[in-house]
Amino acid sequence: MISVGSVQVVFRSAVAADAPAIVALVESAYRGDSSREGWTTEADLLDGQRTDIDEVEAGLADPHVAFCLATLRGEVVGSVCVRVGPPELAHIGMFAVSPALQRAGLGRALLLEAELEAAARGADVAEMTVIEQRGELLAWYARRGYADTGEREPFPYGNARFGLPRRDDLRFLVLRKRLDVSAAPARR
Repeated sequence: MISVGSVQVVFRSAVAADAPAIVALVESAYRGDSSREGWTTEADLLDGQRTDIDEVEAGLADPHVAFCLATLRGEVVGSVCVRVGPPELAHIGMFAVSPALQRAGLGRALLLEAELEAAARGADVAEMTVIEQRGELLAWYARRGYADTGEREPFPYGNARFGLPRRDDLRFLVLRKRLDVSAAPARR
């Protein structure tokens, strides 16, 4: 158990049975009215889904992927997906914290957990993509050591699997951080 602000959470690896809870958490953190309770909402940029059960189940079945979870009294309140490959690079995605618990330090602790997982799996660099219009979120990642690489990726317009854009100028910034692999404990 770890104290995060006034909250006692347990970090653990996800299993297949966690897929519905991960989907519900990610959706609540990024889409719709419930997401507006926190600060990570994309509701003004995108409608539709953020992820689905097929994507999460595929990730859980992939040996190159780990989902790190934060639980509170058995409920999933934080989740982050870590995909390692090529060998030295970890992609961090589907990072979500329950809107009611945002700003309590849980996200910072969960991101560190993801970085430790990535390093333990052999990565020495973590990478993520963030929608360019998410200035507050980009600043939060910058404070955690993630730098804008200057690389840009187009938003997948026309593919409802990624959401329904409310504007036509979305694109992703690629952020990277060198991991402190010496701090990574051996895992599993």
